[in-house]
Amino acid sequence: MADTVDSLAAHAHDLLVALITEGPSAGAPAGFHDVVARSAALGPDGAWLAATGHAALAMLALARGRADETVSHLDAAVTAGFNDCVMLHADPLRPLHGDPRFHALYQRMRITQGDLDELLWLHQEMGIMAREAQTAAVDNVGRLDTGVSPLPRAPLPTRVPHTAGVRTARIDFLSTQAALQQAAMKAEFQRSSGNTSLGLIDDTWDYDRARRDAWDADEVDIRRQREAEARAFVERPGAGAVLLPCPPLGSIAYPG
Repeated sequence: MADTVDSLAAHAHDLLVALITEGPSAGAPAGFHDVVARSAALGPDGAWLAATGHAALAMLALARGRADETVSHLDAAVTAGFNDCVMLHADPLRPLHGDPRFHALYQRMRITQGDLDELLWLHQEMGIMAREAQTAAVDNVGRLDTGVSPLPRAPLPTRVPHTAGVRTARIDFLSTQAALQQAAMKAEFQRSSGNTSLGLIDDTWDYDRARRDAWDADEVDIRRQREAEARAFVERPGAGAVLLPCPPLGSIAYPG
């Protein structure tokens, strides 16, 4: 069955979720090389998927301390349309800023003000999601009820981006969101099933406390989801749609 952009994007998403939840594996590079290879058959519409694959391969190489390979994959990602200049200001990548090759590939990227605003929001929201997951994990310790609390989800921006490279950042956002959600739900189901078992075998189980915990958790879940929805990206009126060089290397404070 031939790939479509949507089917290959779903495959890339699954690979990214596995990378986040399980960490780098021996087979991870092969999966992203496969995405790059298969994207070629999709023509220009699939170029952003090649950029996604190369960006993931760059981060895998960076994790292994292979700076040359990292820069090579980032260069290939930029050729395919990658322009997430915000990501390139994250702490793990800052040591590469002095590399002339990194500087050269960075200068090749172009972005609009509207797309830059969205990139800043996406990375900020990924940081918020990670912090909220940690907070929820602590808050749920000791709950006696058998309910489960999903993490809040901020909506993905629905605007049509000016550059295809923004889709790479969006798939990173969705993958991070899914990975954190999976981890949270796994812990919640373990807690819930443990409470169910204790409730069946322990006559001293505090049912009143369990009901209060359930009510409190529902209120917190509703509040957190409303807060996430209130953080939805809103495009600024008049945000430029003209392609411009990215802000100077080193000038962006990573918002995560």
